[in-house]
Amino acid sequence: MDIIIENLTKKYGSQKAVDNISLKVATGEILGFLGPNGAGKTTTMKIITNFIAPDEGDVIIGGKSIRDEADEIKKHIGYLPENNPLYEDMGVIDYLEFCALIQGIDKSRVQNRVAEMIKMTGLNREKHKKIAELSKGYKQRVGLAQAMIHDPEILILDEPTSGLDPNQIVEIRKLIRELGREKTVILSTHILPEVEATCDRIFIINKGKLVADGTAETLRRQSGDTEIIKVRIEDGDSNKIFKALNGLGSVSLVDFADRNLNSFNVHCRSQEAKRHIFNLCVQNKWVLTEMTPFETKLEDIFRELTMN
Repeated sequence: MDIIIENLTKKYGSQKAVDNISLKVATGEILGFLGPNGAGKTTTMKIITNFIAPDEGDVIIGGKSIRDEADEIKKHIGYLPENNPLYEDMGVIDYLEFCALIQGIDKSRVQNRVAEMIKMTGLNREKHKKIAELSKGYKQRVGLAQAMIHDPEILILDEPTSGLDPNQIVEIRKLIRELGREKTVILSTHILPEVEATCDRIFIINKGKLVADGTAETLRRQSGDTEIIKVRIEDGDSNKIFKALNGLGSVSLVDFADRNLNSFNVHCRSQEAKRHIFNLCVQNKWVLTEMTPFETKLEDIFRELTMN
């Protein structure tokens, strides 16, 4: 089930929490929804899930507008809010059965569905406890289970791995990837390596406005940073090599990475720099033993786009 966001705006007084953003998320796509605190992520997700209404624009889900058919659309959405509100005085099984019933699951199917969710989210060891007795990580798993209990076509997950240990994060990441094969998933998180490992596409907002939309690789290519490559050259004097590299028109800056190993960090002006470095080594009969690009980190791109 596709999600189409059209010119969405939400104001709180004079402040625009969401400022005219548009977006399409296709069935089978996992979208990483990023932005600093206060950027408008949670507001956008609350509008998609019909917790609040937009001031302007619309959200079309499965061809239906949230303005006209909100109640029908809600049936197709599973939502895990950031604060994960749970009835902590209830037992895990009782709570999930309650969630199943209010989501309209037939009573004859409730027990089987709860058992499936407990297995899927790794709650088997904790299923007989009260929610209040669980660790934060297991409470998060209960939140995931309630979001998926009615097998929705759309999952909106706000910080789903918050409080999980590294092993649990890997398990939930794998689960999200599996779910994303047949569902539409919007995942908000501040753990950027998780975004790269899990999401097909990244959408970044800052101060309510769209600042980036694309794959991690696309965002790297669009980044204003020049490419940096690590170069190691043998059989030559390090100072002479340093001077020669700096003399290339396609190179903007050269730093010593390790003078003893004739290793340099070369900042490139263009893609031609690699070819020019190779030709330079051939001309001087130097042995080029390494030419490795430094990959721009997603964290660096995120900071560049959201610091202003």
